Amino acid sequence: MTIIKATCPSCGDVELSRDQVRLVVHPLAERSFYGFTCTRCGEGVRKPAGDEVVRLLTMGGVVAERVVVPAEALERHPGPAITADEVLDFSAWLRGASSVAEAAGASLFRRLDDSSSTTSQA
Repeated sequence: MTIIKATCPSCGDVELSRDQVRLVVHPLAERSFYGFTCTRCGEGVRKPAGDEVVRLLTMGGVVAERVVVPAEALERHPGPAITADEVLDFSAWLRGASSVAEAAGASLFRRLDDSSSTTSQA
């Protein structure tokens, strides 16, 4: 049986079996972690798991739980975050729309008309 040595912040080094360690591997490496319940004090411990830690724990027989995240959730979006007022405005806009697709299309055409009339005036 493989013994895994880990460190509890309160008790120091502890020995664990592979079944006592939880390893979670996230697509964003900085969100991966491993955790265990200290065999001495009973406290839950959670620590970051970089590539080397993941490799060592899996070699020791710990089964990695892989987090599945839709690609859209991992996209980076530059610019300011949406404000609460913008969410409320959008909610009011949706409430007034009889057909969201038609309303969205009408809004798009209005913006295009506005921009073309501004351009033609210049």
